[in-house]
Amino acid sequence: MRRPSQPPPQPAASEPLPQPAASESPTHLARLARFYEDAYTHEPAEADLYARWRALGAVAKADHVTALCARAGIKPASTLEVGCGDGALLCELHRRGFGGRLSGMEISRAAVSIAADRPQIDAVALYDGLHLPARDREYELGIVCHVLEHVPDPVGVLAEVARTCQAAVVEVPLEANCSARRRSRRQQAIDIGHLQRLDRAAARRIVTGAGLVIAGELEDALPLEAHRFLARTRRSRAAAVAKWALRAALHRAMPGLARRLFTVHYACLCLPAS
Repeated sequence: MRRPSQPPPQPAASEPLPQPAASESPTHLARLARFYEDAYTHEPAEADLYARWRALGAVAKADHVTALCARAGIKPASTLEVGCGDGALLCELHRRGFGGRLSGMEISRAAVSIAADRPQIDAVALYDGLHLPARDREYELGIVCHVLEHVPDPVGVLAEVARTCQAAVVEVPLEANCSARRRSRRQQAIDIGHLQRLDRAAARRIVTGAGLVIAGELEDALPLEAHRFLARTRRSRAAAVAKWALRAALHRAMPGLARRLFTVHYACLCLPAS
């Protein structure tokens, strides 16, 4: 459910999480589905660029999923990714031999078509963005990666994942920061369908609002490969390396300050509250 871009925006800790009226959600989700139909039906050259970006992002996401599960001793025999897009993350997990039976659900027919053609994925289904067509606790692990910032009711989406999965890994960009407040970044966030501008406290509130508790957390200031992805000249590659090195060093030394200045990715392992 995510189109490639450089990191974008989301509500500060003091801002309430969005609670749209039930009647608003279907309308918005229909627009969101159309948005992603567009995102997955580009001209060949552009489609290839986006596919390579998603595959690159899948490596870091898989690192986060496997690291959080390893800390908790979770070795799932069945995994569901909600908002699986073209299946890049599920394919990366398959390459690592992680997750058992791998399934995905997605609101975009175009993305479902791409993911369903991947032999690494066991099952892919279209869903309405509100209700997962699955039994309670049907899956051992659920993954919701860079999805909640796109939806009007992130608590409701995650609550459905909590219903159908015994544990869940959630990842979102923390975009309540100085860099993401720039006009160009705000517009970029709108262009790629971001509705929420989260900080870590807001992300945690979504988790608890969905009836889950956080069993582990990690942050990532974005890998070097992500910064260098669109760099085509020697000068732009050098600038990308310098930007990555500065941000990574600041995040290691003063993570709180880093989060206030620029976007980092936050991932957490979530378990049922009771």
